[in-house]
Amino acid sequence: QVQLVQSGGGLVQPGGSLKLSCEVSGVDFRAYDVGWYRQAPGNQREWVAWIISGSGTRREYLSTVKGRFTVSRDNAKKEAYLQMNNLIVEDTATYYCNLQRGRKLSDVWGQGTQVTVSS
Repeated sequence: QVQLVQSGGGLVQPGGSLKLSCEVSGVDFRAYDVGWYRQAPGNQREWVAWIISGSGTRREYLSTVKGRFTVSRDNAKKEAYLQMNNLIVEDTATYYCNLQRGRKLSDVWGQGTQVTVSS
């Protein structure tokens, strides 16, 4: 059974940092891309970042987070990460990881983790 278990998140002041983790089990993690998404109350789900399978040498970011967020992976630990720096209020949302192949959205999601940026 495929499972994605997220950790990290929390409350942080503007300008602060948080690191989200997404632990994957039940599949060969190296064979999968990982996408990160977020959804704020009243808003549609928004794609945030993506990292390719294998060595993770290809990474892409939403323009508003580029330069502040970094997506990475550790295949030995079967984990993907989203390091978020210089957070702003507009980053407040529930963040989700999604297991993918060929950059296609799948129905395999983490449980979500809340990120709140507030002074």
